[in-house]
Amino acid sequence: MARTKEFDPDAALQSALELFWRRGYEATSMADLVEALGIGRASIYATFGNKHELYLKALERYAGSQNPRLLAELSQPGPALSAVRAVVRRFGDEAASAEGRLNGCFITNTAAELGPHDASAARRVERSWEYVETLLHSALVRAQAQGELPEDRDPLALARMLLTLMQGLRVIGKASQDGARLRDATEQALRLLD
Repeated sequence: MARTKEFDPDAALQSALELFWRRGYEATSMADLVEALGIGRASIYATFGNKHELYLKALERYAGSQNPRLLAELSQPGPALSAVRAVVRRFGDEAASAEGRLNGCFITNTAAELGPHDASAARRVERSWEYVETLLHSALVRAQAQGELPEDRDPLALARMLLTLMQGLRVIGKASQDGARLRDATEQALRLLD
């Protein structure tokens, strides 16, 4: 007779996500995961695979938790350009916050730590960025169709610039306590939408 799991895999995955997000991949050991998840090493392997597989599952969970909010913000009815501005400003505000400095963005953290040498992690980061870029692009196309964005602007190029800015805000926010730097960069970039 097969043994039943004596833990909640969903809660364990959330705990792993929080630990990886806070500490990073390399700084998190299997012993750390055993302690944080409150389950044995064998149960972790049986449920999630090895540390790398668990990390990738945590990364996918994080992206999945962020995407619905962004979709709702950028696809709401009404003026599209104000929604884009609000999202970019939110990213800047989050990057400048104490929590932003502490944890940053799990996607951005992964890009910096694992992206250059881990193809699986890099693919997941790229998928997340493509999703954000697509949402921004769609909102900017809508803004242009509604007459909010000048016809001579390239919505795709602007979406890519904003994605790059938003990720850069997250990187600078991790090390800088200068919120003005992030606010100034955000507002200068948003002027390109006028």
